[in-house]
Amino acid sequence: MTIKEYSRDQLAAQPIGYWAREAGKLVIGGIRAALAEENLTQPHWWTLNHVAGSPAHWKRAALTEKLTPYDDQDADFDAVYDDLAARGWLAQTDGVLTLTEAGEAGRVRARDRNAEVHARLREGVDDAAYAATIDGLRRMVANLGGSGDLPG
Repeated sequence: MTIKEYSRDQLAAQPIGYWAREAGKLVIGGIRAALAEENLTQPHWWTLNHVAGSPAHWKRAALTEKLTPYDDQDADFDAVYDDLAARGWLAQTDGVLTLTEAGEAGRVRARDRNAEVHARLREGVDDAAYAATIDGLRRMVANLGGSGDLPG
């Protein structure tokens, strides 16, 4: 895909709010559409990834506390956990959440769909430009009183 070229001065005069909002809307929309193909929401996805990333670590309350700051749709995390359990994707033993084989398979399918969205967004954007964009946005967030730290 080709896009029109502009001078550095023209680009530097652009409103960051517009471009950040537009990029965020399209990226999140693409991710949510990819997840919907697996009948998942972002809170489902976050749950699957966190439980897979730290096996035998997460209990519902702690995971909900960890994920709530990322949620912009006021998800009912207990309903998310219950849904994943009803699918046979998530098990709970002594209060600890674990993925089942079916849950890991679903997580991998969703990961692959998300990777396709990420690959489309990165077309024509090399690692240096991507890293510079992220670093610039981090700095702007920090300048306005937010956290410039990477999410953990």
